[in-house]
Amino acid sequence: MVWWFGFVSLFADMVYEGARSVYGPLLAALGASAVVVGLVTGAGEAVALVLRLAFGPIADRTGRYWSLTILGYGLTAVCVPLLALAPRLGVAGLAFGATMILLERLGKAIRSPSKSALLAHVASAVGRGRGFGVHKALDQVGAFAGPLLVAGVVAISSLWTGMAVLAVPGAIAMLLLVTLRRRVPDPAAYDETTTVSPADDAAERRGWWAEAVGAGLSGDFFRYAIAASLTTGALVTFGIIGYHLTVEGLLPVAAVPVVYAAAMAVEAVAALAVGSVYDRTGPRVLLVVPVLVALVPALALGSALTAVLVGVVAWGFAQGVQDSTIKAVVADLVEAPRRATAYGVFAGIQGLLAIVGGVGAGWLYERSLVALVVVVAITQVVALALLVNTLGNGTVRRSARRRRAG
Repeated sequence: MVWWFGFVSLFADMVYEGARSVYGPLLAALGASAVVVGLVTGAGEAVALVLRLAFGPIADRTGRYWSLTILGYGLTAVCVPLLALAPRLGVAGLAFGATMILLERLGKAIRSPSKSALLAHVASAVGRGRGFGVHKALDQVGAFAGPLLVAGVVAISSLWTGMAVLAVPGAIAMLLLVTLRRRVPDPAAYDETTTVSPADDAAERRGWWAEAVGAGLSGDFFRYAIAASLTTGALVTFGIIGYHLTVEGLLPVAAVPVVYAAAMAVEAVAALAVGSVYDRTGPRVLLVVPVLVALVPALALGSALTAVLVGVVAWGFAQGVQDSTIKAVVADLVEAPRRATAYGVFAGIQGLLAIVGGVGAGWLYERSLVALVVVVAITQVVALALLVNTLGNGTVRRSARRRRAG
């Protein structure tokens, strides 16, 4: 099941990562400035993360994990190819393009808590660090192939044709997902210790809004969520990096998605490697993330192409850990009936800091790169201190030991 979820993500990632690889040049072609690029890409990440506050509790209360997963992937499969229409709309093109980007990210918000909850069940049979890592690695195969597909189409045709061809992997992802839903309606059967069920009686008494903001979740969970969110918010979006590569003349537009594809390959390796280390040694491996995040703006936004490429590698590694092993820790901190809610709250906190980070990075980029580097470094010192405090208290280590013993 982990592999099949991974194949769905593989084709879906071809769609949205293929588009994401050129969001900077795409928005610039529609007339956007660096601030607008930072705002749209940061707001997109915020939509993808903050709105999980709503869709996590909805999933746990209704038990409609599959329906929400399918709906979310469907939005991605439709909205990305529609970006091909943006240049035909004249002055409305930028607004239309930004709207499609935000709607695609809404699809991510709808599906992610449900998909993560389903995956947490099926991954328990192989170890959650390894399971999330394998899923992320397959996910990253698509994230590697999608940008390369776009790069090839852009090289021989246009940026907008590159968006249109992404309808093909989107259709394949939807076909695989619907088939998987029919064959395995209840992935909880793979989890020997828990079952997927609607919210418990205590959750019903708390009410929907209390659930959405995480009432009843532990202090360890919230400290961990804030620490992880500081790394997410401070990690400069690839939209800004791609914009920098283009406007500074470091690379042609067709080469930008190739660089992004290389970052996705690094992300896949990081997800597998760190996931395996997490299962063997525990959560302290995550302390590397703030260090990597602090390095990114100093390298990736420089004037030397070699340093920029090294910064992109650091960006890809940090992304790989953030999107895989960091999520595995949430499953170790929260019981199964509230995992979709917890993933929603976790992502909501990430999203609030993502939009601040996206806008702030775009604003500082246009004014002072040194200030951007310093601000990011300070936030990562705080993140590192919170991670040391949370991961060192034993809760996650005990949960990991129980899984290894089982």
